[in-house]
Amino acid sequence: MFEKEYDVIVVGAGHAGSEAAAAAANLGCSTLLITMNLQNIAQMSCNPAMGGIAKGQIVREIDALGGYSGIVSDKTAIQFKMLNKSKGPAMWSPRVQSDRMRFAEEWRLLLEQTEHLDFYQEMVGGLIVNDGKICGVKTSLGIEVRAKTVVLTNGTFLNGLIHIGEKQFGGGRAGEKSATGITEQLVDLGFDSGRMKTGTPPRVDGRSLAYSKMIEQPGDEHPEKFSYSDATKPLLEQRSCHMTYTSTQVHDLLREGFDRSPMFNGRIKSIGPRYCPSIEDKINRFADKDRHQLFVEPEGWNTVEVYVNGFSTSLPEDVQFKALRSVAGFEKVKFFRPGYAIEYDYFPPTQLTHTLETKLVSGLFFAGQINGTTGYEEAASQGLIAGINAALKVKEKEAFILKRSEAYIGVLIDDLITKGTEEPYRMFTSRAEYRTLLRQDNADFRLTPKSFDIGLASVERMKRMEEKEKKATAFVQFFKETSVSPDEANPVLEAKNSSPVKQSGKMFKLFARPQITLEDVRNFEKVEAYIKEHHLDKEILEQTEIQVKYSGYIEKEKNNADKLNRLEEVKIPKNFDYTKLKSLSYEACEKMSRIKPATISQASRISGVSPSDISVLLVYMGR
Repeated sequence: MFEKEYDVIVVGAGHAGSEAAAAAANLGCSTLLITMNLQNIAQMSCNPAMGGIAKGQIVREIDALGGYSGIVSDKTAIQFKMLNKSKGPAMWSPRVQSDRMRFAEEWRLLLEQTEHLDFYQEMVGGLIVNDGKICGVKTSLGIEVRAKTVVLTNGTFLNGLIHIGEKQFGGGRAGEKSATGITEQLVDLGFDSGRMKTGTPPRVDGRSLAYSKMIEQPGDEHPEKFSYSDATKPLLEQRSCHMTYTSTQVHDLLREGFDRSPMFNGRIKSIGPRYCPSIEDKINRFADKDRHQLFVEPEGWNTVEVYVNGFSTSLPEDVQFKALRSVAGFEKVKFFRPGYAIEYDYFPPTQLTHTLETKLVSGLFFAGQINGTTGYEEAASQGLIAGINAALKVKEKEAFILKRSEAYIGVLIDDLITKGTEEPYRMFTSRAEYRTLLRQDNADFRLTPKSFDIGLASVERMKRMEEKEKKATAFVQFFKETSVSPDEANPVLEAKNSSPVKQSGKMFKLFARPQITLEDVRNFEKVEAYIKEHHLDKEILEQTEIQVKYSGYIEKEKNNADKLNRLEEVKIPKNFDYTKLKSLSYEACEKMSRIKPATISQASRISGVSPSDISVLLVYMGR
């Protein structure tokens, strides 16, 4: 049935698995994607949206690296919003509402058009491991499929257990069975495992809602897009979301069911996502608040199904229904299905290297929720990196690792493997110490050359990026070199209550003033003439404005990153014996022996390792 040994087998076809399979196949490796149901490739199990705070930056990075999430998001979007526009550009985060059914369909069609990629529908019940090396997988029918590398992206399916009130049943997602066998085998091989929880809200019939009682939330007036490629176009029409609120009456009705809630009666023992709590958790933890926001999100262009964002719950279905009917606009609501919580197995990610390969089994990679993360974007980015590194391992090429100063994806993976996580990990801009460098607008400048070097980003992508960078750099230089007289400058400055100038000066200095925008400097004839002559589009104009206005911050952050990156160059031998360094603290010795940091910089980020411990290491390394 399977006559050959594959280079890469990917288990699971969620967001992580889909990106992993695409990356490995696009790098020329024979790849097999095995999943329990081929109809559910890249299913949006929770909310119908991609991007958001910090997550939007990740989608842009995936796209810049040659992944598919940005392209699929653009092609299936029903609304686009750039969040945090009132803040500095380091905080701007793109987000789309997606058409759930179209999203999964578009992913499947893209994967089916990908060379070197085969598909198979069945549950993987075990791994084939010989002498600490992966050799393939076993399916539930007992079929053995051989491979040089395997990427596990099991999502919430490993021993998944769904909770609705007092009821509980096995499942990896509503209407789908859980996967068994893999956890037990990995534990036998010496891996540590744990349990995590996540939840989802009810889905309701949009025809039963009174939108007139809610606040409309339209998309941006001039929508942008995720992908840097020409394969997609910005939206011409959009669908609105709506916002409403819970109330003290809703909270009282929900509290009536607390004694039947698996969260409060001890049935659920695992930890859920701190930053996406269930509605019962919210009213319990924030008892002083008399209302919480609910976002009413359409599931697509043509369907009437609606996602109630902010009402994630595992309360009994009758309690959910009664409480939701007390929300403004939901008085006559009809359910498509109730909300539920799900518990599943994960493997603490300190058991991985920066490539997402396991330390215990050579050639075995983990990506997505199996590593303790939550969110489509976090999963997709790990899948991409695991798929790339599985392919590079097969080709016996150098591993692909992103630093914290190079990408949010680098921050995510470094956080996971150096600090681990005991609750579902979600990315935030605050986690990235170099967020001024890691903006959503420059992901292609940062990452497309790296992807091109390994053979993933196309020649067209690279040329487009180089052209954009060249034009933006030249336009910045134009402002540095072009002078403007007081007669030209002062009318523009005075209109914005900015101090007038007494002598001619370079435009760069004027443009850098906080009150002065690109629209203001376009009043200078020389600027408008330059834009028209060089055919500068919106992307290049935005890039130039950021580089002029934030040049000081960007330069300062680059210098800080360069200093810390010097510690990245100080490698620690693979099986270094920390016990021989008597001056190390006991905790540092224990943590570093377990995590095995690859560099001094990584060691410095491990919880419990102090600056004095790093000094001891540096002295030993002759630094």
